[in-house]
Amino acid sequence: MSKRLQVVLEDGEMRAIRTIAKRRRMTVAEWVRQVLRSARREKPTLNPRRKMEALHSAVRHTFPSGDIEQMLAEIERGYLADNVQ
Repeated sequence: MSKRLQVVLEDGEMRAIRTIAKRRRMTVAEWVRQVLRSARREKPTLNPRRKMEALHSAVRHTFPSGDIEQMLAEIERGYLADNVQ
């Protein structure tokens, strides 16, 4: 189901948005939808406290790890191999 959103803008703001949308060959409504989706993706959805609890829980573990230089070299080799194909 779709919902309608009404936003009141100053005349200058609306002109600027129309100009941007026109340059991108889209309607103002589509431009606004894209900008809102983008903003939603950038904004963390989890509670910061829950993120910190997960981080604190993770750092309590002592998993074995390889030598950092070896790991970085392996990552680099994998990256270069992916780009060669």
